[in-house]
Amino acid sequence: MNIALITGASSGLGREYVRQLSRDPQVQEIWAIARRRDRLEALSSIAACPVRAIPLDLVRQESLDQLRALLAREKPVITRLVCAAGFGKMGPIADTDPQDHLAMIDLNCRAAVGVTDLCLPYLTRGSRVLEICSTAAFQPIPGLGVYAATKAFLQSYTKALHHELLLRGIHVTAVCPYWVKDTEFIPIARGEAGGEFRHVPLASRSKWVVKLSLLASAWNLWVATPGIVCTLHRLASKFIPHALMVPLMEVFRRV
Repeated sequence: MNIALITGASSGLGREYVRQLSRDPQVQEIWAIARRRDRLEALSSIAACPVRAIPLDLVRQESLDQLRALLAREKPVITRLVCAAGFGKMGPIADTDPQDHLAMIDLNCRAAVGVTDLCLPYLTRGSRVLEICSTAAFQPIPGLGVYAATKAFLQSYTKALHHELLLRGIHVTAVCPYWVKDTEFIPIARGEAGGEFRHVPLASRSKWVVKLSLLASAWNLWVATPGIVCTLHRLASKFIPHALMVPLMEVFRRV
């Protein structure tokens, strides 16, 4: 069976990937992974193909072991893999709970790599992999220091994987969007740090981020910037030294 396996599927970009990929002719069933079973089961109401709810907490090794066993038992062909599980916390590094730092590293880095590694044997020529990074991957960002670092890691990993799977005909893309306003990311990231990034001008919508990223994946771009702000940010980061970009971002987050 040809499947799309989507992590972080219960909300935000993951949920929108479920909606759009359920209409992909290369997908017969979606395996939706997140912690909240009730939200996963509700995905059937927006999907055009069957959705299998797989409630797992990907920062736990036993959850990865369960996924490994499920894949080995059913041996699906993974035509679409989307690693959208992740979260961020705003605030100065010294003022943020150290447990939040470790949780971001575990979910944004370790879990993404762990799931991708498990899925590699089930990819085939024509399969597509999308790792959800962020425009934060392009530079260090005060107020989102650890989050930006995790996304820089994930982007680097994805670029290497893109190269390694190129001759196998497997597309691998790092998706690096700007703020997405119709997801839970911004309110969760802000938490009690209401003074951090109070304004998110020209924020994107999940529908267009997913649509544009799937187009970039079809073109086999190794980095997708689905929106004008993240595209300009990517270009600026290539020419403006971080020594200047970081203070500029410090000003932006306090405006």
